[in-house]
Amino acid sequence: MTRAVVELGLLDLERGAAILLRRALAPLRPGDELVVRGTARELTVRLRAFARQEGHACRDGDGPGIVGVLVRGEAMGARWLGAERAGGAREDGVVAAPPQRWGLAVRGAWVEAGLPDFAFALAEQDRVWADDVGAQYRAAAAAQWDPALAIPWDAPRTHPAEVEDALVGVLTYLIENETAALIVPAKFAAQVHPQFREVMQLLALQAADEARHIEVFSRRALLAREAFGLSTVGGQLSLRTLLDEPDFELASLLLSVLGEGSFVHLLGFLHVHAPDACTAEIMRLTAVDEARHVAFGMSHLARHARLDAGLLARLALAIERRHDALRHSAGLNAEVFDALVVLAAGSFAPDAIARGHDAVQQLVQQMDAGRRTRLRRLGFDAARAAELSALHTRNFM
Repeated sequence: MTRAVVELGLLDLERGAAILLRRALAPLRPGDELVVRGTARELTVRLRAFARQEGHACRDGDGPGIVGVLVRGEAMGARWLGAERAGGAREDGVVAAPPQRWGLAVRGAWVEAGLPDFAFALAEQDRVWADDVGAQYRAAAAAQWDPALAIPWDAPRTHPAEVEDALVGVLTYLIENETAALIVPAKFAAQVHPQFREVMQLLALQAADEARHIEVFSRRALLAREAFGLSTVGGQLSLRTLLDEPDFELASLLLSVLGEGSFVHLLGFLHVHAPDACTAEIMRLTAVDEARHVAFGMSHLARHARLDAGLLARLALAIERRHDALRHSAGLNAEVFDALVVLAAGSFAPDAIARGHDAVQQLVQQMDAGRRTRLRRLGFDAARAAELSALHTRNFM
């Protein structure tokens, strides 16, 4: 048995003496004794109350100046009897199915007993996790960029007014799609159990990316125009299916793997055919962000597919269900398609328009090839991947 001593002097328990007592008790083992010396009034009485609250025994002092002897009780005191460790602090300490009673506790913290259950819908590791999610979050955090500094807003614009009109129409379409792409990860971030904090943080950064994209697309559209372009029923209906999807895995497929994956190709197209340096840099930077979103969706779903033999069937059903829901909608509006042609053409000469049209058709083919490749990486065979890719919404997202 160890017998330690703590000197409190005139310090009373109401003025911080408990801090010194806890500090002195911390290295002791249950059953060890702490001799308490002090001269504050009523210290003996308050020491007994402290002992009861903290889960230690207390007996009267047995020598000059000794106001009491504490006998070390359980490791964390009576208040913390029944406490649980909320997994390990690092990524390898994740608990696969953390209880709702841990609430907002930091992973690796001691959780006091008695907290009412929370209601996090995404509370199973296999539903949300990606093996490289921590690295993905750190890369995303490091890749954040400032629109005020990263974009050459004052770059010369020498293209025709009609090309600018076409660009504004496309930017309007992009803003609408990016708004949906912000809402979806923000919605699911609020449902993730804090045990999986890297997933929550990454989804929050994705939402921040989309907010930044909305900002730069809006600012570019209004550089030379006072209003935006068109918003169609077909486009809104297509995006609404993303907002209405309640399942995280299915939403990840529809938004990240198929929609944002196709958008990476679209942004690359717009980078190549941008009418000015400002627009080109906007498209380059946003494409880099979107590629990260696709990477997390792929990593998350590939892991899930390895663990759940029925996932691919559910993913396929989600694609078919969305296609059926949008069967009678117009999809990508003709104005946006034509605007893409004009941007690729750069002028209204017949041969330029022909080249622009061919470029847009090639873009559509590239989007399809990319979707098929990603679906195959998730585990679909080539024929099924091609079939499912062909069912993807004509609105691209």
